[in-house]
Amino acid sequence: MKYDVRRIEAGEWRELRAIRLEALADSPNAFGTSHGAAAALPDSAWRERAARAATAPDDALFVALDETGTWTGTAAAAPIPDIPGTAHVHAVYVTPPHRGPDGPARALMDTAVDFARAHTACAWLTLGVHEDNHRARAFYRRLGFTDTGKRVPYPLDPAKVLHILGCPDFRAPQGG
Repeated sequence: MKYDVRRIEAGEWRELRAIRLEALADSPNAFGTSHGAAAALPDSAWRERAARAATAPDDALFVALDETGTWTGTAAAAPIPDIPGTAHVHAVYVTPPHRGPDGPARALMDTAVDFARAHTACAWLTLGVHEDNHRARAFYRRLGFTDTGKRVPYPLDPAKVLHILGCPDFRAPQGG
């Protein structure tokens, strides 16, 4: 199947809300917020999120659409406000029927990394993976991310940790 990966549009807040709630229900340990908290957000919060992800100069959300125009996945990239010089990839999700080697996950990640490289001045690119999400860690390693050795408490259960992976060639010259 062919996928179209593009940046979200400001008016697509309903689609954003739907896929985000699906992601939180499907993979509750993969994100830093709960399904209940996200479901309780007013429409205005979703409008604001979509508008920012569509227009901010250094913070973007990308979506993958299948041949029917259905949203099948997301990935975002933005600087981390509390860690100068560091951007992160986050909100990575692919709907279950579209997972696997022929799905849009790699294209979403490549697009998010390329955006961070082109639109931030950050020297480092990281992402956090829940300690129990072995499949995601293996996927990110296949893309070239490496374990930084850093661990941070998982926001929804501080007894668990997020492994921080880094993109070692983030600022390396790109071949062409």
